[in-house]
Amino acid sequence: MVACSPSINTTTKTDLKNPKPNWLAAKPDQSFYYIGIGKSTKNGTNNHIQEAKKSALEDLVSEIKVNISSSSVLSQIDANQEFKEKYEQIIQTTAADEIEEFEQVDSWQDDRNFWVYYRLSKQRYKEIKDEQKRNAVSISLDFFSKAKQAERSGELVLALGFYYQGFRAIQKYLGEPIRIDFEGKEILLTSEVIASMQLLLDKMDISVSPTEITLNRRVALGERAITVKAIEKASKKAIADLPLRAEFEKGYGNVFPTYKTDAQGLSKVLLTKIGSRDLEQTVAIKVNPLSFAGQGATKIDSLIAQKMVVPRATLLLKVQRPLVYVTSIEKSLGVNKSSQQVTNRLRNYLTSAGFEFTNDKQKAELALSIEANSEKGAISGSIYITYVTAVIRVSDAKDNKEIYATTLDRIKGFSLDYERSSQEAYNKSLEILDKEKLPELLNSILQ
Repeated sequence: MVACSPSINTTTKTDLKNPKPNWLAAKPDQSFYYIGIGKSTKNGTNNHIQEAKKSALEDLVSEIKVNISSSSVLSQIDANQEFKEKYEQIIQTTAADEIEEFEQVDSWQDDRNFWVYYRLSKQRYKEIKDEQKRNAVSISLDFFSKAKQAERSGELVLALGFYYQGFRAIQKYLGEPIRIDFEGKEILLTSEVIASMQLLLDKMDISVSPTEITLNRRVALGERAITVKAIEKASKKAIADLPLRAEFEKGYGNVFPTYKTDAQGLSKVLLTKIGSRDLEQTVAIKVNPLSFAGQGATKIDSLIAQKMVVPRATLLLKVQRPLVYVTSIEKSLGVNKSSQQVTNRLRNYLTSAGFEFTNDKQKAELALSIEANSEKGAISGSIYITYVTAVIRVSDAKDNKEIYATTLDRIKGFSLDYERSSQEAYNKSLEILDKEKLPELLNSILQ
């Protein structure tokens, strides 16, 4: 009976009315088009049509390969291929935003999914890209010519700006050897622009005065005179309007990041705070080529800036540890404690933050005062309640001016007797110190 039963047709009415197109079974192989097929799931909360279109466009773009010529500037400046790989990733991920004149060929959906089919004419794509490249080369060559004129006139900053604008015009074509005629000779434009920028930077010199300063971690630094000077190496002529950037290379703290030299080639560096406990720290002041890109700096701009060898100067900071003098009274139920828990926690915290302690108040910069005591509370059945109150003050050891003060007010502990209840209250006090008071204290000291 089983053998003689009629076969079951699994094709549904939906399949008959809405058959799957061939392009879903296998991606079309079309020599004249780039193909992109995207899919999204209908879940009731998403815009499935837009998601499918985005997916199709990304699929289409993935077919357009970035070819890096062996004679391009990328091959010349990137021996280990790391720059090349990053550049290819950037070009590939931004290509979707620049694709033009693609068309939707078809779409199909069932109850759960939606598909869309895009294509882009390879010939038309090539025509568009060729036109964009011609325009980019024309713009770049114009800026390159202006840069050469400015450089010959001794206007180094203006020339560097023109070179950078010339580079930005052709940054999408770094993988191609763009050969053009310039002043009677053939040049590779991308290579020539980048090489000219580097040669111009090599003509500059940056120095800082003083080259080394000794300072205390918590002393205000606003009055320190730290001056940077930029000159042309050959003529010793000051370079005005040169963008600079300052940053910690070792250690950390607050240093204003961006500057521009004045008419005398000078700029003052604003260093306001030392945050690291390292005894030796350095701040580097460099020419900042990315400033020529303004707010619209691209990832490729950043990659090239990393490859540039820029003039720089280094400021060495020799950091002294602040000395602290401590007085403390810690009691439990009115009796001096054998172990000063609050005081020890403060000492350990400040030591790890780069402070040192002294028994000579005359040598100290900070005076730390701790007073703590526990008192008996009520008895509830077999439970004894105790409260700890602690007052912590930090002042300038020279003029006794208060810098920070806080109170741990009646921190509650409970146990089977008053002694253990007092210890429990002290333990809870230490938890509050760690979470709230110690970071607050350190911030106040270092302001």
